[in-house]
Formats: sequence, C-alpha cells, structure tokens
Amino acid sequence: MLDVDEFLTALERVAAGETVVDPALVSQLVEHPRERSPLDELTQREREVLSLMAEGLTDRGIAARLFVTPNTVETHVRHIIGKLGLPATPADNRRVHAVIAYLRTR
Repeated sequence: MLDVDEFLTALERVAAGETVVDPALVSQLVEHPRERSPLDELTQREREVLSLMAEGLTDRGIAARLFVTPNTVETHVRHIIGKLGLPATPADNRRVHAVIAYLRTR
C-alpha cells in the first residue's frame, strides 16, 4: 500500500507538470531489459520499407512513396529477408513472414 505522504508528494509533482514513475516499475525495467529483436538489425530505411509492406503496398507503391526505384525496394526487401533469417522454401512467403515479424513488435 502506498504511503499517504508519498502519494501527496507525487500528486504535487504531477500537478506541477512533472512525471512520476513507480520505483518498483523502474527496477523491473532495469532488471529485465527488452529482448533484442531481429528487427533491431534493420536500417531505418529497411524499417520504412517493411512498414509500407505491412500497409499492403507493392514494390512499385513503396518506390513511389519513398521516391526510389522498384529495384532499390527489391534490394531493401532482400536485405530485410536476409537479416530476419526467414525460410527460403517454396511453401513459405518470406514477405508475409517479414510483415508478421514486424507486426509482432507493434
């Protein structure tokens, strides 16, 4: 249970425009940092391309949005798939797997 004095102090700080975070939450975040994701390996541009893939855009649509050529988009997609280590079997659609990996992090 929260101490009344602590609560009043926190309330005053919030009223003054500050942010108050529970020390127990801070401890948890510090002790258990976020697990690294394969998406962390992507460049900013690769993340943009992946985001646009998740919106359902084709390579041409992505190219038009980013003002690059479709070949450039294909290169980014190839790098994304490689960095994510997605399966290269005839039964798997690696673009769909990449989008699913992206959406899981949202």
